[in-house]
Amino acid sequence: MKTVPVAALDGSALDLSSFEGPLLVVNVASKCGLTPQYAGLEKLQETYGPRGLTVVGMPCNQFMGQEPGTAEEIATFCSTTYGVSFPLLEKADVNGDDRHPLYDVLTQTADADGEAGDIQWNFEKFLVGSDGGVIARFRPRTEPDAPEVIAAIEAAL
Repeated sequence: MKTVPVAALDGSALDLSSFEGPLLVVNVASKCGLTPQYAGLEKLQETYGPRGLTVVGMPCNQFMGQEPGTAEEIATFCSTTYGVSFPLLEKADVNGDDRHPLYDVLTQTADADGEAGDIQWNFEKFLVGSDGGVIARFRPRTEPDAPEVIAAIEAAL
């Protein structure tokens, strides 16, 4: 999973394998009812980043057009509104024929109810281990600071 080619929000190449610890990969959007989860994701980055966790956001406009912005608009919104310090990837599709290859891999993972497949909505979270294997999948309404997310991160570290 960490070997799938990705690009940073600014279009430059980003090597996910350069992050030695676990990743929390999240499809994000700026104009969603769940957008305040950015604050919780940033808190996870601040709390667990020094121990090796990296939160990675992938903007996606597939859910009711809730991420219409350009790369510059997304970057500005995230930094000024939520102080986001974690890496953001280039905007991409997470479902359908144009699904980003990263999400081809991630969506094969089942959630706590045993369901794999398409992303349900913005802010679906995947915890990826240091070895690149997907450890857990959390659906959009699961807050970043939910006990099950924290427990999974602690176990991955």
